Amino acid sequence: MKIIVLNCGSSSIKYQLFEMPSKFVLAKGLVDKIGLKGAMIKHKRSDGTEAKLEGEILDHQAGIEYLLGVLISEKYGSIKSLNEIDAVGHRVVHAGEKFSGSVYITNEVIEALEECVELAPLHNPPNLKGIYAMEELLPDVPQIGVFDTAFHQTMPPKAYLYGIPYALYEKYKVRRYGFHGTSHKYVSKRACDFLGLPYENQKIITCHLGNGASMAAIKDGKSIDTSMGMTPIEGLVMGTRCGDLDIGALLFLADKEETSIQHTSVLVNKFSGMLGISGVSSDMRDIEEAANHGNERAKVALEIYQYRVRKYIGAYAAAMGGVDLIVFTGGIGENDTITRTKSLEGLGFFGIDLDVEKSMKSRGKEELITKPESKVKVVVIPTDEELMIAADTYEIVQQLIEKSVF
Repeated sequence: MKIIVLNCGSSSIKYQLFEMPSKFVLAKGLVDKIGLKGAMIKHKRSDGTEAKLEGEILDHQAGIEYLLGVLISEKYGSIKSLNEIDAVGHRVVHAGEKFSGSVYITNEVIEALEECVELAPLHNPPNLKGIYAMEELLPDVPQIGVFDTAFHQTMPPKAYLYGIPYALYEKYKVRRYGFHGTSHKYVSKRACDFLGLPYENQKIITCHLGNGASMAAIKDGKSIDTSMGMTPIEGLVMGTRCGDLDIGALLFLADKEETSIQHTSVLVNKFSGMLGISGVSSDMRDIEEAANHGNERAKVALEIYQYRVRKYIGAYAAAMGGVDLIVFTGGIGENDTITRTKSLEGLGFFGIDLDVEKSMKSRGKEELITKPESKVKVVVIPTDEELMIAADTYEIVQQLIEKSVF
């Protein structure tokens, strides 16, 4: 079964074409700068053949038409006809409380996702554009929605409710939802497979550390807490997002600066976090370089980042009554050896016996970075959200075939 996975952003589309269930990637690429000057598609085939094609790409439908054309082209293609595509898997950021797992996309599902737009106004609209486009271009091909929030729907009320009047939760569904669920699900399962551990009998803390960052407490195969909240702002300090912030401080700043709700949102989303603290960059590599050259604000920014990760590890270990396994993933979690190692400093009392030399050398590959005698295992697992989406899509389509839905 050939499955194309789409991850539609505001001006980009990431895509991968899988052969399932072998998990073989036939092709992958990026449609970039949609609706902007310099729009292009970067495409790579399984045999290493690469292409960079520029052209006018006005909207997501045009971008998807473009990438489908490349997939069947004589020079760069991996399939001979679009009829070979059996299913489409979409990454959708926010499903609210409507879905606790991946679903076959019907008109009713689309309507439900449209209702969730106000919960994720930056992410859900482009996700929906991808669904609309495929509905138009490949009308007979089943589409599956895989949601960032779904994995965290197993959280209990004590973890997801905020301390606001309950009537406001009932009226507006203001609560913790959490994000990066596809990644947390994938790396937690993969880590257990890698180490030969039973997934349904582990206390796992997953650390998805990238420009956007979140952590999750996973007990017996279910997410019981996560650091991001109703929006992706809450939790860890991130590249440009502030993370945990006293609401009173935010109200104070809005009053002093006389800023609107919109401008305040831009402040905490785009100009805060590591960029705002360091004054250097949102990129950890730039901040580490500045710190090495004596920049004190950069040093403090790094300490804050590492401290916040360490604090959440402690909190989640307490929430689960211990921890068996800690997983690092994401661009920073997989490759930033200093941040990863420093984030674990002082946690020996948990039973973490880190192999510091191994940790400082491990980049971008699956690797156990604790010593053999360590009670708590720490592992690096590169995330693969696209593969997780393809796997969920394959499973659901197989079930639909068995039920003779189409």
